Amino acid sequence: MKLDPTTDLTFTRKIDVAPALLWECWTTPEHVKAFFVPRPHAVTDCEIDLRVGGRFNTSFKVDGNTMANTGVYLEVIPQRKLVFTDAYSEGWKPSADPFMTAIVEFEDDGAGGTIYTATARHRSVEARKSHEDMGFFDGWGTVADQLAAYAKTL
Repeated sequence: MKLDPTTDLTFTRKIDVAPALLWECWTTPEHVKAFFVPRPHAVTDCEIDLRVGGRFNTSFKVDGNTMANTGVYLEVIPQRKLVFTDAYSEGWKPSADPFMTAIVEFEDDGAGGTIYTATARHRSVEARKSHEDMGFFDGWGTVADQLAAYAKTL
């Protein structure tokens, strides 16, 4: 995949947890609720239909407000890659104001851990900048830390 630095944000981190377990965390609603947004914010609901075109819907509690996010999976490669977007909801219904497409990759590091890469692709330079200014690196980095810590408890 060729990234465009004007519209894409990405980071890679080594996580000392096997790809299969990180995959399970990312694809099981109960697990998603445990790590998917930086604390003290919380995921209050998660619905997953793990197939291309299947739903990936979440609701968050942020500063006392509930925010709903609907989306679909665009690519599902078991234990290796998830691609999802809010550009569509289930049934390929276009979103009025899409924010991003997320790509989460899990590569076996050969030592029992995972090379974890999270990428957010945006429709414009402005959307990318907005996401970076919102705290993409800190937020998604915190989520990766929470994911690692949570997965180690399973």
